[in-house]
Parts: sequence; C-alpha cells; structure tokens
Amino acid sequence: MEDVLDLYEEPYDPMRPVVCFDESPKQLIAEVREPLPHKPGTPARYDTEYERKGVCDLMMFVSLARLSPG
Repeated sequence: MEDVLDLYEEPYDPMRPVVCFDESPKQLIAEVREPLPHKPGTPARYDTEYERKGVCDLMMFVSLARLSPG
C-alpha cells in the first residue's frame, strides 16, 4: 500500500500518466411481482422473489492528471 501512496505523490509526467482501474461485478435482477402500493403511514411493500437476468462488470479507469500550480 505504501508503494501506491508513494506513486500518487510523484510529480505528474505526461509521458507516464498514472491510471487507476477498478471493477465491480453486479447481479442483474428483475421484479417478479409488482410492488404493493403503499398507503399513508405505511411503507411500500416488495416481494423478495426476483428473476435473475445475468451479471455484468462495471469497470472504471481514471487518470490522475494534476493541474499545474499557478
């Protein structure tokens, strides 16, 4: 972890940009039944049954380019 923090502290070099990458798998689901409409003073009610629609990966790439001072 210290190596990563040291890398973030290095001065910006446009020839060697620092790029971060993160991914997160997500399950895609769908409602099987319509939620019951809520009445005043009661929360909405949802059934816990669902239909699986597959999975996907969310991926993010971020360049850590810094603005030059001044």
